[in-house]
Amino acid sequence: MTGMSRSREARTQSKPLATPKASVMVGCWNVRTMFSVGETAQIVEEAKKYKLRILGISECRWAGFGRLKTATGETILYSGRDDDMHQSGVALLLDKAAARSLIEWDPFNDRIMTARLNSRYIKTTIVQVYAPTNDAESEAKDDFYDQLQSVLEAVPKHDLLIVMGDCNAKVGQREEGEEKPIGKYQLSGWVRNDNGERFVNFCVMNDLLRATSCNYRE
Repeated sequence: MTGMSRSREARTQSKPLATPKASVMVGCWNVRTMFSVGETAQIVEEAKKYKLRILGISECRWAGFGRLKTATGETILYSGRDDDMHQSGVALLLDKAAARSLIEWDPFNDRIMTARLNSRYIKTTIVQVYAPTNDAESEAKDDFYDQLQSVLEAVPKHDLLIVMGDCNAKVGQREEGEEKPIGKYQLSGWVRNDNGERFVNFCVMNDLLRATSCNYRE
């Protein structure tokens, strides 16, 4: 499934997601599955608990793609596989206010999706991802980052860009020349794996700054 040619426009009037005086809480979570009774309600409650306006979800395991509303009024955008294997899958959970700021969204495939939201002075594009595991074949990893790169290249240059999700990567210690993308805060004791190397190279190539659990571009 490749969704670049079928971007979904929001049907509601677009409202600003954020203003210069307002903070917006955004998070991401590998939930392992949403293909079980009660899982969605639990995830919604956790998002409310942490006051998240937007929650990026990895490994939701829903098939196909679509948009739905929860019983409590939140919006879920999801993008999964075309078959009934119920593997991988990504989603975005938007609270009522964030849903009103949605301009368009694109279910690229079962590992990448995007959403563009309106803000007072700048648009925001969120790219939610779920990368192949470190044990996956090199070809699968190459395909993922090639597709992700093509998605980023299509994002308007003046948008605030947030890439978040589960990259299945261990970055380890910062190396020379990585001061900007990695920063000074690192998890000690971790050794960089193959996925970590790919992830860091991707950040360097796209001028991304790594945060604790997401990346953003200035």
